[in-house]
Amino acid sequence: MIQLPASYQEYLAGKSESFINTIRPILMQSAADQLHGVRVVYNPGSTGHQAHLDDAIPFGTVVEDID
Repeated sequence: MIQLPASYQEYLAGKSESFINTIRPILMQSAADQLHGVRVVYNPGSTGHQAHLDDAIPFGTVVEDID
């Protein structure tokens, strides 16, 4: 089973279960390929949080952004 790096586990600490359920699949994908970091985008007008791999972010790093 794929293990999340400590930086991802620390990022998830204290977050709500619904947030974790939204973000965790992308963190797992990042951990599997170990090539890219993750950008978490908050869209206050509609969908809430979304996450995607970002090749401009180093593996093990999570960057939060507002859309």
